[in-house]
Amino acid sequence: MRDWLPEGHPVWLVIEAVAQLDTSAFHARRKTGGAGAAGYDPDMLVILLIWAYANEVTSSRRIERLCGQDLAFRVICGGCLPDHVTVARFRKDFAGAVPALFAEVLGLCARLGMGKVGVVALDGTKIAANASKAASRGEEALRKMAEEAAARHAAADEREDALFGDGRGDDDPGDPFTRAERVAVALASARAERERREAKENAKADEHVGAAEAGTPKAGRRPRAARVELARRLVAREMARQQARVSAWERRRATDGSRTGRRPVPPEQHCRVREAQARLEEAVAAQPGRDPARQGAAKDGQPLRRNVTDPGSRLMPVRGGGFIQGYNAQNVTSSDGLIIATRLTQDTTDTLWYEPMIAAAAEAAAAMATARAGGDAEIGLVLADAGYLSHANLTCPGPDRLIATGKHRDLEKAARASGHGDGEGDQDDGAVTAMAARLATPGGITAYRQRGHIAETPHGNIKHNLGFRQLSLRGHRKASAEWAFVVTVHNLLTAITSGHLTPQALAGLAT
Repeated sequence: MRDWLPEGHPVWLVIEAVAQLDTSAFHARRKTGGAGAAGYDPDMLVILLIWAYANEVTSSRRIERLCGQDLAFRVICGGCLPDHVTVARFRKDFAGAVPALFAEVLGLCARLGMGKVGVVALDGTKIAANASKAASRGEEALRKMAEEAAARHAAADEREDALFGDGRGDDDPGDPFTRAERVAVALASARAERERREAKENAKADEHVGAAEAGTPKAGRRPRAARVELARRLVAREMARQQARVSAWERRRATDGSRTGRRPVPPEQHCRVREAQARLEEAVAAQPGRDPARQGAAKDGQPLRRNVTDPGSRLMPVRGGGFIQGYNAQNVTSSDGLIIATRLTQDTTDTLWYEPMIAAAAEAAAAMATARAGGDAEIGLVLADAGYLSHANLTCPGPDRLIATGKHRDLEKAARASGHGDGEGDQDDGAVTAMAARLATPGGITAYRQRGHIAETPHGNIKHNLGFRQLSLRGHRKASAEWAFVVTVHNLLTAITSGHLTPQALAGLAT
């Protein structure tokens, strides 16, 4: 087969690179023994999927067709013709093995001299799920769908019991993840999210109420629940105050009726009580609807809806307005283009992922340093956009960081206007002010200018060059594995196109 393609063809580099990796995680899942033909070599299937994703092919049927038509695919298969079912099953079941493959490729790239972590960039990108926005439903709609499905299943069970008795009928094991089960998962997820949001809102309200009662009110707008509770307590205090006046008058009248004075008005008729009641009614009217399915319907920028096709996906806001049904991928990229840490998240915003991603990147940097027996083992500087800006992210332990406090062009414009060029920011105005001052210095501007190239180039390569804009697998676990596999393909191709992964370099690793 060496005569089929020239020696320098990238497919040979992919084949030889995989031969350098520990793929035992895939072999452990291979079925051996028993009836039927022997299964295909897992290494061949891994190389086949890597080459397919590298060439914008994700359809298992198209992969099957190319295995008989395309020369590079035929070289990979070595005369075998795996069908689309084999390819689809292998991909569906590789979730447990992909993290090991990702780490192995990073180790290979490190041994080839890649993985510069003096400066790294953290960025998120939205990736579409294998599901339509039209399949998203609110909690009430999901509840109705679940009830209708349960009723249909009960009716079907009664009919089959009448026909087959206690037998199984056709003994069909059924679909392990039916639409009814997906609806149930989506409903449970929506209910859990609503309860989480309500608990968070109630806890925040309790803090505001406690601070107000202690005479040290918290800054910022009070939650609606806090406004209701404080208004209710005000009503109770005014009622108690006026009732005390009425009771005192009645006691004086009992002892000396001629000196009682004018009788106080009943508590419910007093002007201050009525004012407090009006404030309470206003606060209650400002609350969202009392239907639990509508509570928290639009918090944190994300409508509280779940998708019945892929319950793990979320409605993600995208640049330019609107939403896509998908996931939010978080990536840490080295200055030479390797994605050293990745997570496929369900969060619509990036803020909460700064610390977990930098911790994962630090572990990857240490592992790469061990693999190449030297070099940078610690991250020097982290660059991140304003989506990660928070006091916690600016002050948490970890490497030095530059987190934007606004858009890049606005930062440089402000720096020129204010003349911040001496590096002396006012450190007493808080972490955000200090970061803004640092970003206004020549050194801060120069360092932050690297972020766009480091962070955005891998996303552009994956979405535009590899043509990967939508996940094929459904469910958060399987979708995460597919995304990690795509990132692995990106890293391998980066090693090839940068000139680090060559036949000579691989031969040097083998000796």
